[in-house]
Formats: sequence, structure tokens, C-alpha cells
Amino acid sequence: MSRSPPVILNFRRTFALLIVLVVVPSAGLSGFGVVAIINERAAVEKRLESAWRGTLESLSGELPRALASARLEEEGGALRLVMPDGRVVSEPEGTFQVEGGRVHTSDPQLAEALTAVLPEAGSLPTEPTVFSLATGSRALMVAAERRGDVVRGVRLSVRALEMLMAERVDPRAVSGEPVLFSLQPIPREVNEGGLMGKLVSEVAQARASALGPVGLAERVLSPPLQDFRLVVLPTGEDPVARASTRNRVLYGVLLGLFYLTLTFGVVYTGRALYREAQLSKMKTDFVSLVSHELRTPLTSIRMFIETLALGRLKDPAQMQEVLTLLMRETERLSIFIERVLDWARIEGGRKVYQRAPLPVTDVVEAAVAAFRAQRLEGGVELKVEVQEGLPKLDLDKDAVAGALLNLLQNAYKYSGPEDRRITLTARRDGKFVDLSVEDNGVGIAPKERKRIFERFYRVDNLLTRRTEGSGLGLAIARRIVEAHGGRIGVHSEPGRGSRFTIHLPVGKA
Repeated sequence: MSRSPPVILNFRRTFALLIVLVVVPSAGLSGFGVVAIINERAAVEKRLESAWRGTLESLSGELPRALASARLEEEGGALRLVMPDGRVVSEPEGTFQVEGGRVHTSDPQLAEALTAVLPEAGSLPTEPTVFSLATGSRALMVAAERRGDVVRGVRLSVRALEMLMAERVDPRAVSGEPVLFSLQPIPREVNEGGLMGKLVSEVAQARASALGPVGLAERVLSPPLQDFRLVVLPTGEDPVARASTRNRVLYGVLLGLFYLTLTFGVVYTGRALYREAQLSKMKTDFVSLVSHELRTPLTSIRMFIETLALGRLKDPAQMQEVLTLLMRETERLSIFIERVLDWARIEGGRKVYQRAPLPVTDVVEAAVAAFRAQRLEGGVELKVEVQEGLPKLDLDKDAVAGALLNLLQNAYKYSGPEDRRITLTARRDGKFVDLSVEDNGVGIAPKERKRIFERFYRVDNLLTRRTEGSGLGLAIARRIVEAHGGRIGVHSEPGRGSRFTIHLPVGKA
């Protein structure tokens, strides 16, 4: 016959399937979200670059045309490039002259750049011409004119040109962000010093890119200024960083809410699955328990009835003994059925308690009388101690006495067959009255103490396996005590006995 898998194993498989079907797709979705967050800055940069593209195209073509209308003027022995409106756009110390294949200037960078283009100097027109020069990793702009065999000119001021372009464009018409226009040389790769020189150059460029401001958009200038690019730089907070940070925060909050909801859903579903698995296991255990507890007395009853029906007992003493055993088995069966019905009423909320102010002695005497009336075999020493002057308690006498009786029965069953000693005490403890049942039995291990009040749970040891029980007694006792506003606790050490205490509040619960 095939055997069904354990319920707890089915729960684990179901929960693992839940994790696979929910967490894995959510992880993929989160991965796409992270990729979107990473690409957000690039998207914002592209959007801003598109907004500035038309303006930069217009400026890159307009600047050479504006400089073409400028003129070179000499003042105090120095040349100047003057715009039609009288503005000077050249460097004061940037004058140069090329004559007889030699460059005369006080600017070493300008001298290096002009030396590289000496063969082309003779082809310059006689009118002022503006163009850019690049030598190595440097670039500059100059204005020059030829007079016979002599070429003279000036180096242009990048700062003056930037101010010129800023006046020609209203940044607010393009973007609400405060910006400035920067003329920057186009970075070029220079192989100096072999591999090490190239590595140093790349590191320097990367460092400059990391430390310098990030441009919103850029455009290479039209010839003959093709060695420079026009860059739009933010003067306040970087709008790219602000927009991407805002979107990343939004994505982060959404992802956090998603994972919080997902975690809550998985935990809630896992708890529901675990509860269903536990309920299924509990139903199975309950059926097995009821079957076992009913089979034993019913088998004894049927055996005794068959013996009487066949007339095998002739001795009146033996017949009386069989009748006594039949009475005990039927009483045991009735007690078990009543306990199951009590638990069903308590769980279903149908248990009604008839409370009344009663002395503690009435409850103790009722529990002790019921304990002695069960005709438990001898070998037990029951000691009852009730403190004088205890106040009355508002309680259901039969229910609380039944809970106390259950503690007495457990103390008797788990104390072993020899030298049973049980002590029942009642004393005042502040706002509570404590009813304690102490035995000298096997005790309870620490890991079992938290579970002994669960329904159908029994400590697994040799003595409990030999002792009859449903696992409902302590669960019913706890529910009864809690319904009266009290609590029940246990103090036990393995091999040194146990002490169960019912704490009932003084006055009306």
C-alpha cells in the first residue's frame, strides 16, 4: 500500500514552489528596475542635449562669421582684434610676427603652434583671418594677416569669445537652468613616451573628466575653428544629477514598496500554508488519537461482555470484578468523550461559564473530591494546604475545579508507580490567588515546556508512551483559566518533579 508524504514535507514543497514562482520573477523585475535607474542619467543627458542641439548648431556657425567681420588694429606697438562694436577679443600679451621663417612672440605656447604651421604662413590672405591651431594636446585660436613677406597677428581670448556668445543667446528660452558657454579644445590622443606616456595621458584625461563639470551638451565649431568645441555647462546644481537623483529616489521608493508588499504577501501566504499544513496534521493526529483512545476501552468492554455472555464466570467474586472493570472502562470512555466535547465547545465559543463569588476552599474541595472519587489506586500521598483568609473569587466552580482536577490527574499519572507525592496549595500573591499542584515525578525538559499547553501535544518519553492521555487536558485548563482573566504556568526540572500554578485574579475578572 502506498504511503502519502508527510504534511510538513508537502508544506515545504509548496512554499518552495511559491518562492520560485513569486520571488524569481520579482527579482527579474527588480533587475530591470536597477538597469533603468542606471540608464536614467544617460536618458536625462540625451534629453538635455536634444534641447540645446539647435542653439549650439546656430552658435557654432555664427561665431566664425562674427569674427570674420573683426579687424586688426595696432595700438602702442601691439595688435588687437576689434569687433565692429569696438569690443577687443584678443589677448594683450598674445601678439606675434612671422618673418624670414622665424616666429617672434613672448608666448611660448603660441610660438610652438606657429612653428608647426610655418610652411603655410605664406598662403594667408592680406585680410584678417581667424583660425585655430593645435599642437600636441593644446589648441588655441589666432587672428592673422599677411603684409608682403611678414605675417602678423594676435591670440584670441577664449573668455572674451565666451562672453560674446552668451550675449547672443537667452538660455531661459531653451532651459530654465542657469548655464554658461565654454570653449574647450577637442581632446586628442598624443603618443609621448611610448606606452607609459599614453597611459599617463589617458589617466590625466579621465581625472579631468571626473573632476571637471559635466556638460549638458556640446558641439564642435565650424571650420576654421574646428579644434574647439562649444560646451554648455550648468552654473548651479547639476540638472542631470538632480533629475536622475529624483528619479532614482522614486524608483527606490517604488522598489522598496514592492518588496515590502512582496515580503508581506510571501510571509502571509507562508503562514497560511503552514497553518493549513498544521491543521491537516492536527486533524490526522486527532483522528489517530480518538481511534486509539476509543479502541482500547471498547476492546476491553467487548471482551468483558463476551465473557459474561458465554457464561464463563461462575464465581460471583469474579463476576463482580468484571463488572467493576466494565464500569471503570465505561467511565474512562465517558471522561474522554466529555473532554473532547468540552474542547469543541471552547474552540467554537459555545462554552458558557456560570460565575459567582465563591470561597477558594469550595473549588479546592470539589477538585480533591473528584480526584479521590476516581478510585485511583493507592500509593499516592496527597497533601492539601489552603491559606487562611483568602478572598472570594468570581468564577465558575465546575470549570475551575475541572482545570485543577486535570493538574492533579497529570501529577498522579506522571509521578511514577512508586512513592507518589502530590501537594496542592492555595495562597494569596498580591492581586492574585495561586493554586499550585506540585509532584515528585519525572519533570519536563525545557524545550517541552512551551508546547505542553498546545492541543494534542504530549511530551515524548517512555513514561508518557505508557500512560493514557489525549493531550487536551492542559490545553482545556489553560483556556478555562484565561477565560477567568488568569494565567497558568509551570516550573519543572527533569527528574525533580513539576509545579503547575493557576493564577486567578482577586475580584471580578
